[in-house]
Amino acid sequence: MNIASYIDHTVLKPTTLVADVEKLCAEAIQHQFAAVCVPPLFVKKAAGLLAGSSVKVATVIGFPFGYSAIEAKVAETVLAIVDGADELDLVINISALKNNDWQFLAGEINAILPIVRKAGKVIKIIIESGVLTDEEIIKCCDLYGAAGVDFMKTSTGYAEKGATVEAVKLLRKHLSEKIQIKASGGIKTYTFAKQLIDAGATRIGCSSSIQIVNEAAGQN
Repeated sequence: MNIASYIDHTVLKPTTLVADVEKLCAEAIQHQFAAVCVPPLFVKKAAGLLAGSSVKVATVIGFPFGYSAIEAKVAETVLAIVDGADELDLVINISALKNNDWQFLAGEINAILPIVRKAGKVIKIIIESGVLTDEEIIKCCDLYGAAGVDFMKTSTGYAEKGATVEAVKLLRKHLSEKIQIKASGGIKTYTFAKQLIDAGATRIGCSSSIQIVNEAAGQN
């Protein structure tokens, strides 16, 4: 297994420096990670640094809590695309979900998805599985599966619970094969990353990417 090809090499801390992004992009090119995931402020910088490489630029929308207004998320999406993002990791409005307002959530994705599709970009839906019940996760699969998103993503990494094998398996069971799964949040070892991939994840979001790649090399 080429673990690097599964990884979104990530830095999303609020204190992110330009130097952090430069280092992230250099490492992504060196190891041929699938993508880097950076704060919106640094999308243009990352796109420039990665120009000519196969590494994609991902950023986050409505991060980390998801309760931004739909109009704000639309504006973030448009700006990210203009700045050069290839992939958009969108945090759903978890407050709306917890209030059982699925109509609001449908309106949110219906406002954003056409913009992403028109630009030919990729959208990943972050549901924050660690704070949801199994029933809520399944309902998310129904809603976003029907919408036809590219990925469902487990977590932001900012909730009390990140990715789990169980959540990935549940997502895989209730999504069509054409919708991929990104596991993120608390992934620090090759062993755990491989467990998540074996459960059905096709992308791993982490900041411990170099450690994971080195561990993988040691086991091969």
